[in-house]
Amino acid sequence: MKRFHVHAHVDDLAASIVFYTRLFGAEPTRVEADYAKWMIEDPRLNFAISTRGASPGIDHLGIQADTEQELAELKQRASAADSALLDEGATTCCYARSEKHWVTDPQGIAWEHYRTLGDIPVFRDGAQASAAACCTPAAAAQAATCCTPAQATKPGRCC
Repeated sequence: MKRFHVHAHVDDLAASIVFYTRLFGAEPTRVEADYAKWMIEDPRLNFAISTRGASPGIDHLGIQADTEQELAELKQRASAADSALLDEGATTCCYARSEKHWVTDPQGIAWEHYRTLGDIPVFRDGAQASAAACCTPAAAAQAATCCTPAQATKPGRCC
């Protein structure tokens, strides 16, 4: 079953963790020095926050697939909706290994479709760790890094 994903940038991670923990009535499932994530079951939501953005606010939306088949279906839909699909394939970002692709809606909202393959102990892994920006389709296309289409016009932002 798929899960809705929202990633927001925050200025004060500690205060935001307190706020969202109370709002969701649940502790985060992962907390790092620059990142926190909640995996809410009702409604099925993967909500992540980080301090890696240029300005606070919603960075991107997405759908997290549980299976390879779900991700393939999402990719087919994204291809039909947007001719500028960015297929990252296997990548590392946001403390996870995943397979993903991106599309941008007509208003410029980035949509990430991905399947998490496992956790990693760092925000990015290997060669991607030295990239100036990550988690953006622009960065992925230019430097083989990771994550959102909207990032093409917002350098320095990260998922």
